Amino acid sequence: MKWLKRANSAGGPGCHVAVSECRSGWTGEVPDAIGFRAAGSYDDGSVVVECKTSRADFLADRKKAHRTTGGCGNWRYFMAPEGLISPDELPPGWGLLTVNSRGHVKAVAGPAAHYGGRYDARLEAIEAFRHVADRDREQFLLTKLLHRVGDAEEMNRKIKAVYAEQTRLINRVNSQIRELDELRNENWRLKHALEQAQSR
Repeated sequence: MKWLKRANSAGGPGCHVAVSECRSGWTGEVPDAIGFRAAGSYDDGSVVVECKTSRADFLADRKKAHRTTGGCGNWRYFMAPEGLISPDELPPGWGLLTVNSRGHVKAVAGPAAHYGGRYDARLEAIEAFRHVADRDREQFLLTKLLHRVGDAEEMNRKIKAVYAEQTRLINRVNSQIRELDELRNENWRLKHALEQAQSR
């Protein structure tokens, strides 16, 4: 999940929301991790990461029904320990993230492998690896996730109230700073006038 939220400049997809093991329907796919990015740019969409710790788990994954058609994620990656999966074993359109003994994640295949490189190569990889995601399942996942958070409108009102109070306090502080500056200037003028009067 940390990798999903990592900025492009740091080698990640820059998702705004990322969750682990959330159902995408009453049956079927439960992504190990999925993130969503909405920045108004060409790489907006969803990113799925499936974690594999054994060869058997990786080989069994391709038999899942949602791997042959549909499924979540505009971009999809396997994450595995170094050496467990070779890039040439990946299903079409899948990327690969490897994790070393120190827990560092490295993009070996997929669009993320081009972050930090040439813009044209990155754009080409983003389009080459793009999947048509199952929007119904992704909407189900996001709706259930938001439902768990509670009353979305109540939370929205509270957030608006916090921002409004923050703005009010900022304006008040700025006003007090201006008042303080005026008092300092007046104090300097009075002090200067007193010094001139005493020197006569």
